[in-house]
Amino acid sequence: MDYILSRPDIILRLIGQHLFMTVSALLISTGIALPLSMVLLRSEKVASAVLGVLGVLYTIPSIALLILLLPLFGLNQNSVIVALIIYTQIILVRNMIAGLRSVPAATLEAATGVGMSSWQRWYRVQLPLALPVILAGIRLATIVAISIATIGAKFGAGGLGTLLFDGIAQNRYDKIVAGAVVVGLLALLLNRLLILAESYFDPLKHVELS
Repeated sequence: MDYILSRPDIILRLIGQHLFMTVSALLISTGIALPLSMVLLRSEKVASAVLGVLGVLYTIPSIALLILLLPLFGLNQNSVIVALIIYTQIILVRNMIAGLRSVPAATLEAATGVGMSSWQRWYRVQLPLALPVILAGIRLATIVAISIATIGAKFGAGGLGTLLFDGIAQNRYDKIVAGAVVVGLLALLLNRLLILAESYFDPLKHVELS
């Protein structure tokens, strides 16, 4: 804690780098996963095949994947962001499909019955009802992205992993502990915020309150 309190400028800069990589990857990954999930809803066989491929990509060790990405994206944050997008796809797509499939068919038929178009039915009925499950996937993907992003420091991307790797190289336990504590606190904070978002968008909660 002494290291954290005595060097707030360094800690804040590294947190900013870490958040930039994590948030950028999650925004892009979500933008890919949502339309992909809508397509995969149409075919169980195609969904199983795609999820299988994404699952295989998820099992690739992070350092190995980053090394493979270096020739394409360079020794910088871009390689880390792309790696995070790849790792979070399986989590996001799986949860999005589960959430969208959880909406009762009778509810969708009722929406069609009152004159909603396919687009209106999706964004006014299906997506809101599936949102708690989707947010649960985003929450899990966020924790995974935060942890894997620490490896990025080894590849010139900065972030809180810098404290961990510098601490190991310099035999500085204060840096190692500081890095571990701040990464843990950041993960807990974002996890808590997303839990609150899940609760807020839970349709059952609003029914009870009404």
